[in-house]
Amino acid sequence: MLELGGIIILGILAQWVAWKFKIPAILPLILIGLLVGPIAAEFLSEDGTKWIEPIRNGDEGLFPGESLFYFVSLAISIILFEGGLTLKTGEIKNVGPVITKLISIGSLITFFGAAVAAHFTFNLSWKISFLFSALIIVTGPTVITPILRNIPLKKDVSAVLKWEGILIDPIGALVAVLVFEFISVDAGGEFTKTALIEFGKIVLFGASFGFTFAHALNLILNRKLVPHYLMNVFTLAAVLGVFVLSDAFAHESRIIGCRCDGYGFGEF
Repeated sequence: MLELGGIIILGILAQWVAWKFKIPAILPLILIGLLVGPIAAEFLSEDGTKWIEPIRNGDEGLFPGESLFYFVSLAISIILFEGGLTLKTGEIKNVGPVITKLISIGSLITFFGAAVAAHFTFNLSWKISFLFSALIIVTGPTVITPILRNIPLKKDVSAVLKWEGILIDPIGALVAVLVFEFISVDAGGEFTKTALIEFGKIVLFGASFGFTFAHALNLILNRKLVPHYLMNVFTLAAVLGVFVLSDAFAHESRIIGCRCDGYGFGEF
């Protein structure tokens, strides 16, 4: 109980520190995580244990077995939904083409350019280099959004940075998953075809489930089929439902599903 309470308290404390010093929240979150984890085990604990240990000795600890994976996955679904809610098409009337080029051409340049740089600079294999480049496609909405809150920018510039940071998040994740699948198995012609089909299923099921449930949720709430005091928890349950259902049809499509659900519901 102490560890679980500590996670919540320290997480909120990190958010307050970020607001106080006008820095991205991810910085104090990382520092606090290091403090209660590796640093505590190395320098602050007499018995060499971490102050907060999610998994200890396999099936022991705060999240035994695969509980930590499930907990993090559900948390990601809420974060993606919340990010999608902030997107409004009215913000990009003048900068839509710029955003499109950033998440398409910009992603390709980052993907291939970073792979070449990693291969020749760090002497990594081409497989690992491309996996690395796929991981760094994402600019990070958890970093960009707090910066935009603290730095006054022109409306169009702010819109470009916000949309690019949020839209490229699922794109980078899907590319990383696809590259990892390719390097996990010998990439022959048949495997390439199968991988591309799976990638298409992820996009199809994720987008269709996301926008369909967003429209249905908006219809339910507008017709007052759910009482006012249950609206928040009902919406949360719907988001988790989209997350689980989408992943059941196509693994990893939940990423797109929750982002599209948030964007579609926000637009309605």
